[in-house]
Order: sequence, then C-alpha cells, then structure tokens
Amino acid sequence: MKRVLNPIALSDRQFNWLVVALMSVGFLALIAAGAAAAYVVSRNQAQTGWVTHTYEVERGIFEYRLLFERIETARRGYMLTQQPSFLQSYEEASVGVPRALARVRRLTADNPAQKRPVARLEQLDRAQKELADESVALVRSGRAMDALRRFGVDGSIAIVREMRRVTDRMFAEENRLLALREAEQVRTGRLFYWVIGVAALLLLGVAALSLVVIRRYVTELGRSQGALRQLNEGLEDAVKTRTADLQRANEEIQRFAYIVSHDLRSPLVNVMGFTAELKAATKPLAALIDRAEEEAPHIVDEEARLAAREDLPEAIGFIRASTQKMDRLINAILKLSREGRRVITPERLDMAALIEGIRGSLAHRLDAAGAEVRVDMPLPAIVSDRVAIEQVFSNLIENAVKYAAPGRPGVVEVRGRREGPRLIYEVADNGRGIDPKDHERVFDLFRRSGVQDQPGEGIGLAHVRALVYRLGGTIGVESQLGSGATFRVVLPAILVKEGERQS
Repeated sequence: MKRVLNPIALSDRQFNWLVVALMSVGFLALIAAGAAAAYVVSRNQAQTGWVTHTYEVERGIFEYRLLFERIETARRGYMLTQQPSFLQSYEEASVGVPRALARVRRLTADNPAQKRPVARLEQLDRAQKELADESVALVRSGRAMDALRRFGVDGSIAIVREMRRVTDRMFAEENRLLALREAEQVRTGRLFYWVIGVAALLLLGVAALSLVVIRRYVTELGRSQGALRQLNEGLEDAVKTRTADLQRANEEIQRFAYIVSHDLRSPLVNVMGFTAELKAATKPLAALIDRAEEEAPHIVDEEARLAAREDLPEAIGFIRASTQKMDRLINAILKLSREGRRVITPERLDMAALIEGIRGSLAHRLDAAGAEVRVDMPLPAIVSDRVAIEQVFSNLIENAVKYAAPGRPGVVEVRGRREGPRLIYEVADNGRGIDPKDHERVFDLFRRSGVQDQPGEGIGLAHVRALVYRLGGTIGVESQLGSGATFRVVLPAILVKEGERQS
C-alpha cells in the first residue's frame, strides 16, 4: 500500500526546505516592518517639526502682542504720571517691537493666509508708533494735558483694538493648523501601530508554523530523555533571559519617567517665575488705575478697571494653583521613579516596634483628630526592607486617620498572622469607608475615591502598591461606605535579595 506523505512524516530534505522557506518569510517580514517603521518615523519627525514650528509662530505672535500692549500701557502711564519709569518701559518696548514683528513675518512667510494680517499689523504698528511718539513728545515738552486731550480723539484705542483682533485671527489660524498637524500625527501613530501589528501577526504566524513543524519533526524522530532534559534546561535559560529583559525594560521605564518628569520641571519653573512677575506687575497697574480714576476718570473704562482689579489677579491665581498642582504631581512621579531604582536591603524587622515608631511620629495628628492606633499582639516579625515597610504602613495608618468618620473617635487597628511562607498584615479602621466599586481604583496613580475634602493628589496608595509588589507581595482592601476599611498586605516572611533571587 502506498504511503501518504503528511506533516508528521517529513524527510530531511523536506524539513530543511520548509525551515529555509519559513526563515525567508520571517526575514522578509522583518525587513518590510523595518522599512515601514522607518517611513512612519520619518513622517512623524516631519510632522513634529511642523507642530514645533506652529508653537514658535504662536509664541512670536504672543511676544509681539505683549510688546505693543506694553507700549500702549507705558504711553498712558507716562501721560498720566510723567514718571521716568513709564518712559523707560516705553522706549524698551519700542526697541523690541520691530524685532518681534520681523520674527513673526519670518515665521509666517510660508503661510499665505498669514501674510495679509502681518501686513496689516505693520500698518497698525506704524500708526501706533506715530501717535505714541507724539504723545511722549508732548509730555516731555510739558504739555501733558494736550497729550491727554489728543489721546481721547486720535483713534489710539481703535488701533490697539484692531491690532488685538488681527493677532487673535492669527492665533486662530495657527490653532487651526496645529489641530490639522496634530491630527496628522495621530494618524501617523496609528499607521505605525498598524504596521507593527501586521508585522507582529505575520511573525507570530511564521513562528507558530515553525514551532508546529519542528515539534512534529522532533516527535517523529523520538528524542531521547537526555534531549528532553536539554530542552528543559533551554527553557529555564529562556525564562532567565526573559526575566532579565523584563527587569531591563522596567529599569528603562523608570529612567524614562525620571527623565520626563525632570525635564518637565524646567518649563514649569519658568511658568511659576513669570507668574510671580505678573502678580507683582498687577500692583502698580492697579495703583495706576486708582490714580487715573482720581485724576482723569474719563479715560478709565469699566473693562480696564475690571481687568486690572479682578480678571488679571484671578487669572494669575488660577495659573499659580495649576502650576503648584503640576509641581506636586511631578514630584510624585520623581519619588516613585527614585523608589523603583532604590536597592532593596532585607533585614529582620520587629513589626511591633516599627508600628510603635510610626504611632509616635503621628502623635500630633492622632491627638488633633482624637484617634488612636491599637496593635493586636503578637505581631509577627518579618525579614524585608525597612524603608519600604515603614512607608507602606505609615501611608496606610496616616490615611486611616485622615479619612476618619465625622462624629466618632477614630480607631486604627494593626494585626498580623502567618500562613505558611507568607505573612498577612491588616490595617483596619472605623472611618468613612470606600465604595466597593472603587476598591481597585484607589490604588491607581492620581485616582481618589469619595468626597475630596482632604488634601492629596491620589499618590499614596499607588506608591504603597508599587512598594508591596516590589517586596514580592500583594495588597487589597475590604470596605463598605460608612463602616470603615481593612487593608490587607500579604508579604513573604523572608525577602530574598534581587540578585540572589535570579541566581
């Protein structure tokens, strides 16, 4: 009877041919994926350049607008007060305006839609400069009242308003371009993921088919027990290699988080600094408005009065609050990144003494809140990292005190027990509790649950979970609204050092 060839019965020649074919397909897939990825990355870099260019244009327009607003403010201040400081501010701004306008013209030279507004700004700038110079000359010659009378009828206000409208239109055009370019970036990113996904699927298909053929061929040959043992050793090596790769990837992620958050601080510091300068500038502006209302109330309209006394201080307050919050978030990311890179050093810890130390450090807060911390003895000792354990239980106990239920004394109970090679510690309180739907959410970074009447950014429990995971444990919570919460921390009784764990 004629034998039928099937995948399980492959000759050496057929097997070698199939392997070569599969490897060729895999290499072609890699080459295609690499070429497509290079193309997509090139497109993304070009689009990123255009987005950056748009931001430069907006910054140039903004700087020019600040300067012509400064000219007008200094001109009015000099007419009203004849103080040299206003004259100096006017002269400095007058020097900067031509450069700023030339920069805007250069940056928008590639956009036909912006050429007409720029030409209009040049006309308005000349008109403003002529009127402003005339006013300054009159004040210098001792004819301040003449300068004020001409200011009311020379159309200066209309010119400034027109300049604002033109710059607003330019901002709108740049925002439109920015939206288009960012959308193109998003599409390019999606294309990149599609390319990688298709290549990954193709490679997985080739790998899967190769694995099937190889396994069937190996089964056909009937490998010996020694070969199986070698395969197991190879698998163990693969696991070690994969573990090392994962650790390197984790370290890279931590370095990336540190670098990104560190680099974010530079522009944030600038924003905070300039905000402080703006806040300081509101005082002389408000004083100027007050003086103008006393000496020449007809030149101060309601819009200017509200802008100087309410709108500007309020806006600066919002900016300061936002930058302070962002600074706290960046500090939190830096803290998490540094903690992830810290070397874990196990040592034997007396948990009862450690909890007692935490209670002593929180004594003032406990007294102020009318709360107490109870320890259910005996509390099993543990071999672990002291700094991480202190941070975990300090956060849990401090949260329990912070979120005590109104109207009843706060009680925090710490207890522990041993189950095989692991230790289970519980921090229970009689506070306000956590909604069951938020039990997982409270461990996410920057996420909080319930009424937000306490200071915080939603970082503590995320930090606690990261520490517990790094110590080889788990953490969970059991709680109902109004009936307190119990945080359960499960840790190995003896933590092995990271280097010893791999070996």
